[in-house]
This record gives sequence, structure tokens and C-alpha cells, in this order.
Amino acid sequence: MYNRIARLWRQKEPQGQSGADLEKLLAKIDWNRMPRHIAIIMDGNGRWANSRGLPRFFGHKAGVESLRDIVRACSEFNVQFLTVYAFSTENWKRPQDEVNVLMDLLVEYLYKEIDELCQEGVKVNPIGKLNELPPGVIEALRMAVERSKINKGLVLNLALNYGGRTEIIEAVRAIALKVNSGSLSVDQIDVNTVSQHLYTSGQPDPDLLIRPSGDFRVSNFLLWQLAYTEFWHTTVLWPDFRRIHLINAIVEYQSRERRFGGL
Repeated sequence: MYNRIARLWRQKEPQGQSGADLEKLLAKIDWNRMPRHIAIIMDGNGRWANSRGLPRFFGHKAGVESLRDIVRACSEFNVQFLTVYAFSTENWKRPQDEVNVLMDLLVEYLYKEIDELCQEGVKVNPIGKLNELPPGVIEALRMAVERSKINKGLVLNLALNYGGRTEIIEAVRAIALKVNSGSLSVDQIDVNTVSQHLYTSGQPDPDLLIRPSGDFRVSNFLLWQLAYTEFWHTTVLWPDFRRIHLINAIVEYQSRERRFGGL
């Protein structure tokens, strides 16, 4: 495993990254303790563009390149689930031109990448209030889901029009309907009941949350699922985030002792 990954990553890591440093970092990874589920808040696109005197559009477009690289990397690492925060329920408050750009980039990404995603065995799984997205986005998502539904590799959760509070409210409503119909009693409601009614039903909770750009908030992302997740922060803005940063996050994650509230 190590030799195969090292060879692949040596070929794909941007020039300027020392091959020796990369291999030293890869050698630190415990391949038996890889996170099953990684979540990422893709933050910093606007600041990346502003720091270069560019319109925010360029930051979002550069951010797509980071997403492409990290999806490939997680697939190569045999990570089972990757959840990326692509568009929140609060992002509708942004200027309409910026919202349109984000939607267009999403559609472009799905149509351009679906062949490679399928070659890599990636299964596309959008989560959120998808029915409120523009028709073109809904159609692109349907295409990606249909094309990738039989894939057995990485599950790519695209959080779109997603809000953690909204997800929990929808779960509570669904549970309440079952109680009201008599198919579920109040005494039967437990942690598993709630988890089974979330968008990520049937998936393990994230082991590792990565937040670029230097901020220290969860921003209404996976509020239920992050209860015992390990957080990793970096000041690197999302458009500059690459697989070397992912390796750093995984190495630090593996250095921590996860007690889940126990001793």
C-alpha cells in the first residue's frame, strides 16, 4: 500500500514539494487506522481571490481544482466517505451573481468529472434540501447519481443547500410522523433513531473534520454527526489546499487518542 500510494502521490504533488519530505510524511501513516469518514468545510475561496486582486469567481474556480485533487486522494487512500460542504442554506444570502457562479461551477464539475469519478469507483451522493436547487443543478445531480450508483469505492457526499439545523428538524419531523402514526413509540427513540433519519443515514459519523482558512467554527455543518469528530484546522485557504495538507491532517488525526467520552 505504502509504495503504491507514494508512487502515485510523487507523480501528482505540485512541483516544489520535496519528494523526500513527502515520503517521510507518508511513512508516518498507519494504514490500519485510516479515517473511514472525512468531512471538509471548503472555506477561503473569496479571501484567496481578494488577496490576488481577482473577482471572487476565480477563487471558487480554483476551489474546484482543490476538490478534484482531494477526491482523487481520498479515493487512492481508500477512505470510505468524504463529505464536502459545497453550499449552505445560508449561502443564498450572497449576491445573486455569486450564487449563479457557484451553481454553474457545480454543474460543470459534475459533467466534466463524472467519467473519471466512475473510473475511480466514486459514488456521488448529494445531501441537503435538493428540491430547492435550480433545475439545471438538480438534473446534473440526477445524472451523477445515476451514473455512479453501482460504484463501490469512495462515497462523495456533496452537501448542497445543506444546514445542520435543518437536517435535524427534518429528522425530528419524520420521527414525529412515525410516532403519530403509531409505527414508533416515544420510548423507542434513541441515538440510532435520530441517526437513521439524517441525510447521512447508514454512514459512520466523520472521524476527521478539516477546516481550511483559519476559522474555528462548524458553520452549521453536520451538527449531530460531529459529536466525537476530531477537528483539524489550517490557515491554508481552500484553493491552495492539496494532498500534502490532507496527509498532514491524517497524520495528526492518527496521533490523537479517541476516547468518545470515556477514559
